[in-house]
Amino acid sequence: MIFKRRQKRVVVIGLDGVPYSLIHNLTQQGIMPRTGRWLTAGRLYPMKASLPEISAVSWTDFMTGVDSGTHGIFGFTDLKPGTYELRFPNFFDVQAQTIWDKLGQQGKKSIVINQPATYPARPVRGVLISGFVAIDLAKAVYPPQELKRLKEIDYTIDVDTAAARSDHRVLWSDLEKTLSSRRQALELYWPEDWSYFELVITGTDRLHHYLWKASQNPKHPAYQAFLDYYRALDELIDIIITRFEALTGSLDNLFLLSDHGFASLEKEVNLNAWLKDQGLLRFLRPDPQDLSDIDDDSVAFALDPNRVYLNLRGKFARGKIDLADRDRWQEEIKQALLELTFDGKKVIRTVFTAEEVYRGPFVSRGPDLIAVSYPGFDLKGSVKKKEIFLASDLEGMHTWDDAFFWTTSRLSSDLRIADCHEIILDRFK
Repeated sequence: MIFKRRQKRVVVIGLDGVPYSLIHNLTQQGIMPRTGRWLTAGRLYPMKASLPEISAVSWTDFMTGVDSGTHGIFGFTDLKPGTYELRFPNFFDVQAQTIWDKLGQQGKKSIVINQPATYPARPVRGVLISGFVAIDLAKAVYPPQELKRLKEIDYTIDVDTAAARSDHRVLWSDLEKTLSSRRQALELYWPEDWSYFELVITGTDRLHHYLWKASQNPKHPAYQAFLDYYRALDELIDIIITRFEALTGSLDNLFLLSDHGFASLEKEVNLNAWLKDQGLLRFLRPDPQDLSDIDDDSVAFALDPNRVYLNLRGKFARGKIDLADRDRWQEEIKQALLELTFDGKKVIRTVFTAEEVYRGPFVSRGPDLIAVSYPGFDLKGSVKKKEIFLASDLEGMHTWDDAFFWTTSRLSSDLRIADCHEIILDRFK
């Protein structure tokens, strides 16, 4: 060990897509007994995720402490300015400093393992290993010389999501492999000198998307395997916390969190099909391939997930709506969405305007409305699918307000994931 004794240290454990309700239940039921014992030393808070409630945005809110209006990431996809052409934002598009950027300016070293929304890895004082969506391990590691060490332990970034979706045997194999990779990366980097150490588990999110119903139904064929995965995760969490307490003598600088909640998925809801049904979206041909086929007469369109854009004149090449009419159209679409039902059940819980969600110089780049559905209804933005309500081969979907944050501190009950940024940095003051 080369630790400096008086150095302040913080550890963050991230569990992607783990709801407050699930972590509470699994620790209370003895499935995660070690984690449960540690959690009694502090407080487990429910926490709101980003809007929309997806990892690309929520983790970016966490690491920068600001929302999309300031950091510039509105989703896994975005639009090229002035066009309807999709692009995939990456870590170099993030316009705000991260926790480890700020610590680096203070001369403090960070070890960040499997952090989603950081691909390709950009320079950091310490080590950064990008998580989802990271395509090439060589571009997911900084500094580049760490690639050799990671290859030696056969480090694996993520589950093969396409293969796992069709074959759950692949899912279980890859979940075991990725969890083992996190454990080996822990062993590799823990002995080094660091001020901030973060390790994120994303296998939880993958498991929940494919087999969420197994968490709630003892008769589900994957029920025991689901619990066994959490038992293995319990062991890893215990190793990290035990080492941290031995190193610092306290849990005060330890944090656990998730980036969004999860719920059972009943139906996918295609917002573009709904907008077409309302007469608000038209395409130049009967089988559009992408948004470039939009008709000039369109009022609005949607992007995955939850995001509704008004076809504003001056913002889009075929814009129809004058800025002076924006408020009226926002209200009309909001009220119509709130009336949407399926089998007698309300689909949309609430609809926010951009100004209610975002602050900062990039607000105008984002959506005009963000819809939040009731659990069970997963909002999508396909232009090819014609039905509003569609079946899905997934079992779970993200939720906005069932993420969690654990700390030994007493905090406000109205906690957002962006708030975690300053709470963590405060420990270095």
